[in-house]
Amino acid sequence: MKYAKLTVCSEYTVGDIDERIYGSFIEHLGRAVYGGIYEPGHPAADGNGFRTDVNALIRELKVPLVRYPGGNFVSGYNWEDGIGPVKDRPRRLELAWGTTEPNTFGTDEFMRWCRTVDTSPMMAVNLGTRGADAARNLVEYCNHPGGTYWSDLRKKNGAADPYGVKLWCLGNEMDGPWQMCHKDAADYGKLANETAKLIKWTDPTVETVLCGSSSYGMRTFGDWETTTLDIAYDNVDYVSMHQYHGNSDKYLENFLSKGVETEGFIKAVISALDYVQGKRHAKKQINISFDEWNVWYHSHGAPFEKWSEAPHILEDVYNFADALVVGTMMNAILRHADRIKIACLAQLVNVIAPIMTENGGRAWKQTIFYPFYYASNYARGKSLQTLTEGSKYDTRWYNDVPHVDTAATLSEDGDTLVIFAVNRDVTDEIVLETKLLDFDGFVPVRHVALENDDPEAVNTADNEAVRPIEKTPGTADGKVIKTPLRPMSWNMLVLKKQ
Repeated sequence: MKYAKLTVCSEYTVGDIDERIYGSFIEHLGRAVYGGIYEPGHPAADGNGFRTDVNALIRELKVPLVRYPGGNFVSGYNWEDGIGPVKDRPRRLELAWGTTEPNTFGTDEFMRWCRTVDTSPMMAVNLGTRGADAARNLVEYCNHPGGTYWSDLRKKNGAADPYGVKLWCLGNEMDGPWQMCHKDAADYGKLANETAKLIKWTDPTVETVLCGSSSYGMRTFGDWETTTLDIAYDNVDYVSMHQYHGNSDKYLENFLSKGVETEGFIKAVISALDYVQGKRHAKKQINISFDEWNVWYHSHGAPFEKWSEAPHILEDVYNFADALVVGTMMNAILRHADRIKIACLAQLVNVIAPIMTENGGRAWKQTIFYPFYYASNYARGKSLQTLTEGSKYDTRWYNDVPHVDTAATLSEDGDTLVIFAVNRDVTDEIVLETKLLDFDGFVPVRHVALENDDPEAVNTADNEAVRPIEKTPGTADGKVIKTPLRPMSWNMLVLKKQ
């Protein structure tokens, strides 16, 4: 029998958990909007064309914010195309994904949808084909009370009250050659700084997100962060991170170790942000918006008809192993709750998403729905430092990968301790021995697990092969809780103060 030791103490905290780390993302891409959240004529559509069956699943996730409208899409988007009478809106070639955009869903529809699912908007502005002027006009349209051209146009379009959008992304992945009108670091830094300045002059209550490098593997990474942030420091509040994990060699132990790369990426970004803060002798601390993260590899290269409308593209069908990797990525985010204040699981519906739908038909939960659901619903309050000791293994990419990956949180009232543990060992059960340095009177009350002998198991509309299992809580021996973790499993342990 293998053992792992976890030590937790209520006084050893990482920081307060910002609920915005449980955000998500809707882009005008594939069937995320059309056939996903919006499908007029669907049996479950409401009067606005929003799918109520999809909305019910989203509300289960308790998503506090949703990033919109992109993504690569935003770098060629004229936001004015998506407001006003639908019959007057233009159809456009959408160059980012090679589709046709009908613009029947736009800013006003998105804001109404946000209210429907109890979430807040996180808007991105086009710094590819457009710039600061279009961005400040959009902020005026969304946030100014009235008495000006754009705010009065919003009222004319049916929204008397301002939308009050508090988060604004300054473009998307602007160092990527795939991005429309991508830029070098100095040019982007100047444009982002001026755009953020105009946005904040229009509404001083908002926060802005500077584009970080598009991925950890980009040649621009590091220099991009320090150069752009040094230019725009005074007018931005966050720097973005984007990360997707693939499974190129199909070797399970390698794939399950990918959370180690997430941990390293987070630490590297924090180092870059702190370097610029030190260089500038600044009091203000810049934090992280991890506004795209997920597993993504199943749908690469899937064919579709170019210039079609809302085609079936990037529709990863997630398996059990993917859910385990998502669980370790979520753990890494929680372990850095002091610096990651915003995060968006990308995306929300159909496109690399926890929720899948049929056009005109059903909606269901993919395997990755569950690790995200339990974190969002139960990991609120404070993130705790965890010391985990146990066996490790080496992979093609990483050395000393812990078999057991953990995160722990303490509720705001101090009465509930939640531990997330992923057993990466594909053959052996591991008993997690949790040592409570304080937590007097706490006892285990719940153990929820995702377990499956088949890493390729998937969920469909007809069969939910991967779903949570309620297990007998671990046994307490004084201040040590012993909990068996099945091989290749995700687990949530809940302890309550009696």
